Amino acid sequence: MSLIQTEQEVLVNTRAGGVYIPPSRLKLLQQKVTDKASSELILQTSKISFFELINENLIRGRGLFARSIMKAQAASPPFTPVYAALVAIINTKLPQIGELVLTRLIVQFRKAYRRNDKTTCLATTIFIAHLVNHLVAHEIVALQILVLLLESPTSDSVEVAVGFIRECGAHLAEVSPKANNDVFDRFRAILHEANVEKRVQYMIEVLFQVRKDKYKDNPPIATDLDLVKEDDQITHHLSLDDELDVEETLEVAKKLEIRDQTNTNLINLRRTIYLTIKSSVDFEECCHKLMKLNIQEGQERTYEKFFGLIGERLAKINLVWAKSFEQCFVQYYETIHRYETNRLRNISKFFGHLLATDALSWQVFNIIKLTEDETTSSSRIFVKILFEELSGTLGLQKLKERLKDGTMHENFVGLFPKDNPRNTRFAINYFTSIGLECAEIAYSAETCSRK
Repeated sequence: MSLIQTEQEVLVNTRAGGVYIPPSRLKLLQQKVTDKASSELILQTSKISFFELINENLIRGRGLFARSIMKAQAASPPFTPVYAALVAIINTKLPQIGELVLTRLIVQFRKAYRRNDKTTCLATTIFIAHLVNHLVAHEIVALQILVLLLESPTSDSVEVAVGFIRECGAHLAEVSPKANNDVFDRFRAILHEANVEKRVQYMIEVLFQVRKDKYKDNPPIATDLDLVKEDDQITHHLSLDDELDVEETLEVAKKLEIRDQTNTNLINLRRTIYLTIKSSVDFEECCHKLMKLNIQEGQERTYEKFFGLIGERLAKINLVWAKSFEQCFVQYYETIHRYETNRLRNISKFFGHLLATDALSWQVFNIIKLTEDETTSSSRIFVKILFEELSGTLGLQKLKERLKDGTMHENFVGLFPKDNPRNTRFAINYFTSIGLECAEIAYSAETCSRK
């Protein structure tokens, strides 16, 4: 870099040793130095730009990235191989970005083709050609573009097609030789028909010579830009006829929701709840303090009788809490076998208190199917402790009245099954075996089955 900069300063900014240099010669010298240094300069600049890019949130800014790189490529078509190599590198790690760039290029080409915008077509097709060379795009889109351009040939469309196939012809000849031969047969037919300008006919003749020389001046990927292994590349099978979404809303600034994946906020929340509970005199004060915390949904935990009183108060204050407790009841019952006996007992007592105080709807009993086949030892212990808590809080007489309530009969279909005698006997024996205090509940089950 230092040698290049020194030579540029000598020839561009000075006139060697005070010797007069004609303007025409000075211009040639400047151009020569620029051409000599351009490849190395652009390589160094690309490295710097790439390291700056990977430090940014490319997923969130993929719309801006796609727009910027397409704009830069259109302004400097000679540097298209560099831009394509950059997209190819990013595509290996973030394929959604490579797909977005390719999608927008295809849509841009379709619009430019309909508007007869030759300049945009040339820039876009060159970019697509290099993405095909880097295996970011499948060769089918390249062949579709060539068929479209040569189907109804005009001087402009043939010129675009010639420039396009010069960039990706070597790759097409390797991966799809038959289709490539068909394309050149079409070029030969256009040349013989002589319906295009002489300038374009000469371009076709030069193209055949380039093909004969095996694209020695137009390699698919330059050696310095061959940075991605073929096995690592992700190819997008997009077609020219697909309905493509360019995701224009990606350029619109939106508020980014930051999620804590380290559980720091959860640990702090648990500490706050613990200190709040321990510093409260009674459950009413504790409930009042917890409501002041503005806890978000999905962050609450419960425990013991004291917590049952808190849960009761929360469920009666806001229906959202009641619905959440109902969902928790279903989830805990379905996964109750995962908990040890001590935790199972605490969970069952908590929900028993909520049911006894009508803080929780008795419709949750629909989830319980008290049969030998549909229960486990853990679920039977859960139901036993649940009814012990209900009978202890409500009393046997009131619990019996609840179980005989005709309006709630549908909620106890699974609890007191009567579909066949085997399940009915199992339910009666179960309630009889869990203790004397549940004898009348067993009687209610027997009465229900006889009806």
